[in-house]
Amino acid sequence: MKRLFLLLAFLCLSVPGLMAQTTVSAGRAIQIQIKGVPAEDSSLISGAYTVSDSGTIRLPLLSGPIRAAGLSPTSLAQSIEAAYRAEKIFTTPAVNVIATSLENLEELIVTVGGQVQNPGPVKYYRGLTIWEAVQSARGATPFGAMNRVRLTRGKDVKEYNLKKPEHMNIKLEPKDTIEVPQKNITGN
Repeated sequence: MKRLFLLLAFLCLSVPGLMAQTTVSAGRAIQIQIKGVPAEDSSLISGAYTVSDSGTIRLPLLSGPIRAAGLSPTSLAQSIEAAYRAEKIFTTPAVNVIATSLENLEELIVTVGGQVQNPGPVKYYRGLTIWEAVQSARGATPFGAMNRVRLTRGKDVKEYNLKKPEHMNIKLEPKDTIEVPQKNITGN
């Protein structure tokens, strides 16, 4: 019984020490949750991020990257809160950072195909628009019909005219597929 008590005491003393030593490192996944901000901003910002090879992360609405590598999750959360306050975006953000055990996050992509210069996967980021995805594929070829671009999301297929500004700003989701069809005989 005494040994069990000593073992439990040792574990209780060791676990907080191990948790305090956890630091964020380059190439690792982290989870960020933000509260104390409008709901639409919370859903925009909260989520999983991969720390870049240079040790930074980019968060929506902030003008520049934030150093993450080498910081504890608590210190990183405080840095994020300070950055949003310093840029006068939010006055009372409450950030929680969780360093995950995943080596890397599964890279999120959208696929752009059809009559584009460089068809294939395009890296997804929050706020990516259909226009930006097509431009990331180096734009339409001379044969591409930008007025009939198809967006496939699951089983749902919609057609957009990317010559209209209101259609250019359609937000994408991970795994969406965009196809720029060939112009027809009339040039449309």
